[in-house]
Amino acid sequence: MILRQAALAIFFAITFPATVALAHGDGAPQPVDTTGLEPLGDEWRATNPYRNDKKQHDIAVEIGSRGYNSNCARCHGLEAKSGGMAPDLRELGETESEDAWFISRVLQGAVVSGRQKMPPFEGLLNQEAIWAIRTYIDAQPQ
Repeated sequence: MILRQAALAIFFAITFPATVALAHGDGAPQPVDTTGLEPLGDEWRATNPYRNDKKQHDIAVEIGSRGYNSNCARCHGLEAKSGGMAPDLRELGETESEDAWFISRVLQGAVVSGRQKMPPFEGLLNQEAIWAIRTYIDAQPQ
């Protein structure tokens, strides 16, 4: 009996820290390096400026991939494939109203039933980073 308890204690001592170490992190917003994208200025664009910009599109997808994976994937899923915890962002269309919804949600976050479901990124991510993330999402197959 003592040997069994010792074995279980060792198992949990080894397994529990490993489980914590493999978690998705603390959820704190991470900065996104937008080097390579032309600055968009202080005034927010109404639609994604990288969507039809052949020169900047591929750079935006690459930067957006890093930004998405460090800030969005823990809830919205790897490669923007939601596991049901949060909305599947690949279902967003590419219209001005859907771009406006995206920007608003990213900047202000989301509170559902009094609980913070998504952190606000206003002041943490610049316009280039947010539109790059949107470009990455748009580039993912449904």
